Amino acid sequence: MNARRALLSAALLASLLWDLPCCLPASLPAASELAASSKGGRGRRVPRSPRENRPRQGGHAVGRALPRAEPHEYMLSLFRTYSIAEKLGINASFFQSSKSANTITSFVDRGRDDLSPAPLRRQQYVFDVSTLSETEELVGAELRLFRRPPRGRPAPAAPLHMQLFPCLSPRPLDSRVLDPREAAAAGWEVFDVRQGLREQRPGKRLCLELRAWAGRGPARWLDLRGLGFGRRPRPPQERGLLVVFTRARRRSLLGELRAELGAPPPPPPPPPRRQRRTAFASRHGKRHGKKSRLRCSKKPLHVNFKELGWDDWIIAPLEYEAHHCEGVCDFPLRSHLEPTNHAIIQTLMNSMDPGSTPPSCCVPTKLTPISILYIDAGNNVVYKQYEDMVVESCGCR
Repeated sequence: MNARRALLSAALLASLLWDLPCCLPASLPAASELAASSKGGRGRRVPRSPRENRPRQGGHAVGRALPRAEPHEYMLSLFRTYSIAEKLGINASFFQSSKSANTITSFVDRGRDDLSPAPLRRQQYVFDVSTLSETEELVGAELRLFRRPPRGRPAPAAPLHMQLFPCLSPRPLDSRVLDPREAAAAGWEVFDVRQGLREQRPGKRLCLELRAWAGRGPARWLDLRGLGFGRRPRPPQERGLLVVFTRARRRSLLGELRAELGAPPPPPPPPPRRQRRTAFASRHGKRHGKKSRLRCSKKPLHVNFKELGWDDWIIAPLEYEAHHCEGVCDFPLRSHLEPTNHAIIQTLMNSMDPGSTPPSCCVPTKLTPISILYIDAGNNVVYKQYEDMVVESCGCR
């Protein structure tokens, strides 16, 4: 019955969220919703408003701090969608929009339009992609451009052709064709630039060039400002966005901390000796009082990234329920604890002679991932799925 219910939930979610909408404002999560979307989160803390990052040590510039990157609405929508999927037990790679990636990095356009009144027939989009790792597999890349409705002139009466080229190259990467009705309305245009990024690597700068013409005859390049692609004035949420989908090797959160902060966080001060003995006894089954006799089971553990001081680079979630395992593994072991054969023998030997053999340990037997939206060392907004972040079940090992 549970399997059938999970299958129905998955089918319903897939039918609703198979492809993400092109950032419709009504579908975007508020900051408070992001905090609530964490696994078991209380939803009472919200991400800080953009501010200056604290200087980072170890391999990153510590002179002038960059303003904190503002998450693009598309990235917020991705985070919200995949967080909901995780609650239903669906991996993010299940979705077509994820391209089977576990890391999605967004880069904001750094190009500028020519300020002269001459027609803008070629528009360049420039991205700093130096933070992309060569060890990660590139599975997809797309350029998302917001096209405003044409102003001061009617939309083309013929189909509108848009082509995207690598800068200084005559070979197009991708193209789009809009009928006159589509060209008259605002919307996001998405171009596949995976091949361009693949040919660019290794490199720190990706340059793409947009051109457009109307009709079915030979190409006569149109003024892109008149088609709604002009950059001035344009709010941050309408700037061009390069979205790169990669499949990273399994990486620990400690490795991410080294990349972000330059060194692992200092360990907390050790607890008093008596408390350490109590914790050891509780975990390994030595009984000193009624509470320590509780059998191995999953216990609450609430993690607050803000209290850890990580909220200057983690956008969401700011808190989640991680759980932990605690209790004794004494003889006879219960089947729901899924003990290994070795744990069974060790527990039996401990019951016969506790002084010669320690008891088996209460440890996690099933862990699940969570999604984290954060700012990387290059001030880019990144979505990543981290494995083994939530304890689902405990057992004796």
